[in-house]
Amino acid sequence: MCGIAGFVQFSAGLETSIQEARLRRMIATIRHRGPDASDIWTDNTCGLAHARLSIIDLSSAAGQPMTTHDGKYWLVFNGEIYNYQEIRTALIGRGCSFRTQSDTETILEGYRIWGDKVIDHLRGMFAFALWDPARQRMLLARDRLGKKPLYWARIGETFVFGSELKAIVSWPGLDRTPNHAAIDQYLTYQYIPAPLTIFEGVNKLEAANKLIVERKNNRWVVGTPERYWRLPTPSSKPAWMFDARQKQEELINLLKESIRLRMISDVPLGAFLSGGVDSSAVVAMMAQVSDRPVKTFSIGSPHPEYDETKYARQVAERYGTDHEELILEPNAADVLQRLVWHYNEPYADASMIPTYYVSEMARRHVTVVLNGDGGDEALMGYPRYDTVRGLAEFDAVPKSLAPLARRLAGALPPFVRTGPHQAKLDRFMQRMSERNERYSRRYAFTIVSMPDSMKKEAYGPAMQEHLATSALDLLDPFFDEANDFLSGANWADTHLYLPEDLMVKVDVASMSVSLEPRSPLLDHKLMEWAFSLPASVKTPGGIAKGLFKKAMEPYLPHELLYRPKMGFGCPIDHWLRSDLKEIAYDILLSDRATSRGIIERGAVERMLDEHVNMVAAHHTRLFALLNLELWFRMWLDVSPEQSLERPNLGDRIGGPVIARAHGQPLEHGGIGA
Repeated sequence: MCGIAGFVQFSAGLETSIQEARLRRMIATIRHRGPDASDIWTDNTCGLAHARLSIIDLSSAAGQPMTTHDGKYWLVFNGEIYNYQEIRTALIGRGCSFRTQSDTETILEGYRIWGDKVIDHLRGMFAFALWDPARQRMLLARDRLGKKPLYWARIGETFVFGSELKAIVSWPGLDRTPNHAAIDQYLTYQYIPAPLTIFEGVNKLEAANKLIVERKNNRWVVGTPERYWRLPTPSSKPAWMFDARQKQEELINLLKESIRLRMISDVPLGAFLSGGVDSSAVVAMMAQVSDRPVKTFSIGSPHPEYDETKYARQVAERYGTDHEELILEPNAADVLQRLVWHYNEPYADASMIPTYYVSEMARRHVTVVLNGDGGDEALMGYPRYDTVRGLAEFDAVPKSLAPLARRLAGALPPFVRTGPHQAKLDRFMQRMSERNERYSRRYAFTIVSMPDSMKKEAYGPAMQEHLATSALDLLDPFFDEANDFLSGANWADTHLYLPEDLMVKVDVASMSVSLEPRSPLLDHKLMEWAFSLPASVKTPGGIAKGLFKKAMEPYLPHELLYRPKMGFGCPIDHWLRSDLKEIAYDILLSDRATSRGIIERGAVERMLDEHVNMVAAHHTRLFALLNLELWFRMWLDVSPEQSLERPNLGDRIGGPVIARAHGQPLEHGGIGA
């Protein structure tokens, strides 16, 4: 696990010393991702930079940027390839030789044999840039599920990339114009979906995509990102075609294999244990394949509705783990600035706060942790699916029958299709059309922070043009691909919420403290298996994640498996009536915030008053607006040099941020501190 950055220079002019200085600056901004070593390389056309968190083959020979033994190809790589030993054996059989025991070298040698199709052989999480000097060609790729991030932009005559937006910001000449379309998406979902970023002209490479930058016919071309892998679309086969017991056994075997691969490490390893089904299942399976006690880490809350430590302790005691637990009441005003800086662009999933603290706690003891991310998407565990199931049963005509209904309507005799029956037939076909094309709107109320109806009243001048369209349109293609309402909701979550919210949350929070997270339930082979099953098999009898729970009955307490899902949250609703109340009023109603023209002052004041007085719950919207304004102050109201300075934990909102706005330095170290 590491941080990567680099460039391709489309025209001559920059001296080598300047290129090297810029590479060092880029990688310094993300040194928290790789504190063990750092290096750069350039051939005056391409420059590569790497910050290393040593996990596999701790020797200096495994450092990056890495080249083949003949200097033919160069690579910077962030992530882990779990099947690298299998790939290595296959490549040796093809005549390749290796100088290290690292997974990095298998990508380089694999490219020698398979070219771009090396990606198809990789089982793991990755973002990499591979430079082919002879062909003047760079291949960039991101893993199938989107665990590892990759940003890119064209700045003048230079293509730049990096693991974080900070690396892009550090390159001179970036036009830091805020992307209001991205802000519209953010206020809808609490995150900015790829390929958009908060800056105009800067992009995220989407999950399961590759991008080619190359010189063709004497000119440089930045290609169009291309998807190289897709999950199988949700199965529509009837449940009776599947043997439930057999599927339970297959699931356990796949999970054990995925965990065994992710326990390969040359440094200490542990697991997050929230007390939920997914993380508990991962720990139970780790105990099955480990020859020593598993190290486990839990964060609790003094607010009972957010605390699951009771269940985490049950699992820890059952498997004799080396367990550490912390009941935490963090000062949100102290930690929020640091998180706004680390997340690079507006992000408002409040569970980033406990995720940051559990990562910090784990990092004192281990360098790698396994987690339970992905179970709710792969195996359908979200409580909101119960709501969707109810809506689907109320409106029971399946999507797959809509084309048939249209054909039958066209085949009706003329006297039925006209006259007194025409209006009824038109209403029926309209309802069929709305049912199939507007699933996104019917699902939206379960996942959206700020609905379109509220935007119409709240949006200021800078956002008015975005009222002509809906951010919910982003959901429509996923519902179109699925067979029914329930599968469509799950399909949308898997392709949006999972990579753009959950994966971002865990990656940034953990890497901010140099901790590598691994997600066994997001193994792409396990995900492919899961989506080969219809929703009715994964949720028998309407029980959320019922197949998984039944499979785990021999390993986990019944009380834990079948209790209501809590999720990994924190009491933002309480904080906005206490610790964050004064800060929220001061910042969100300030002249600086309201002058941006994003949200009308009256709308913000109304939300604050209604939330504080418990008239309505606006905490998700207010938290999103607070993080957005803090982002503006940290990333736009100051120079790029100041924005790249890392806040200390304990810097309070309102102090350093306001000081920066007046051009004063922060009271802490500079880049990479």
